[in-house]
Amino acid sequence: MTIHQPVLLKEVLKYLSPKPNQNFIDCTIGGGGHTFSILEKNAPHGKILGIDWNRKAIEELKLRIQNLKIKKRLILVNDNFTNLKKIVEKYKFKDVSGILIDLGLSSDLLERSKRGFSFKRNEVLDMRFGEGDLTAFEIVNKWSEKEIEKILKEFGEERFSKRIAKEIVKVRKNKPIKTTFDLVEIIKKVTPIWYQKKKIHPATKTFQALRIAVNNELENLKNVLPQALEVLKPEGKIVVISYHSLEDRIVKNFFREKKDVLKILTKKPVRPSLKEIENNPRARSAKLRAVEKK
Repeated sequence: MTIHQPVLLKEVLKYLSPKPNQNFIDCTIGGGGHTFSILEKNAPHGKILGIDWNRKAIEELKLRIQNLKIKKRLILVNDNFTNLKKIVEKYKFKDVSGILIDLGLSSDLLERSKRGFSFKRNEVLDMRFGEGDLTAFEIVNKWSEKEIEKILKEFGEERFSKRIAKEIVKVRKNKPIKTTFDLVEIIKKVTPIWYQKKKIHPATKTFQALRIAVNNELENLKNVLPQALEVLKPEGKIVVISYHSLEDRIVKNFFREKKDVLKILTKKPVRPSLKEIENNPRARSAKLRAVEKK
């Protein structure tokens, strides 16, 4: 089992600046790495509302904290953060001093979900974070060539989107594309050798695009930001960690548009140190942006 390492932990604590008895929301609690560190700082009575769309993540955290003192200070909710306001109202969670949205995939989700997030394992093409209806299998086997090309281009910024979409449609005429390895084979067949020899695996962008489409990630992000601002108390902080330019652009634009009510704490996005990237290669593309509500 791979232990999930929280990305930019020191920086998250710096910008959220948790003090004793303050309340926080972790919109993507995952393995709880950031949350457990915040709970140390907001003791003895500060609480955290921890949300995750992945049911397994919440169930495992509940087991982990069963006999711990922090149990009373941690409210765990299995839901999509796009419903943030409703969740906050349901649990009567007030006086919110800070909100963390870490948009990264938990290493655990990659390693153990068996939902086909990684091109390194031969698994079914699922890619759902939660229990939604749409899967990567459905997109790859039922969507039109134009639709597939569009999501690869827009969500993956994949330069060979046209070739890959065309080959997907050609292959599926004979047999369904069921697994991650089936898809990787298609991508390798139609992309140039030089593209396959690059540092980044040739399937990376296609897998990213499918995952974003399956989970409606960009729309969810656009939906949660205004809600986060609304539930936050004055002088409260919002910290967002994004992992690709599409997410970062949404966050940057939202913060800029709201500069009459938000004070930007990070003029440029904060990046992980070389040492952190060495210890946790998945952190390499992380960008942190932070604001304070006026």
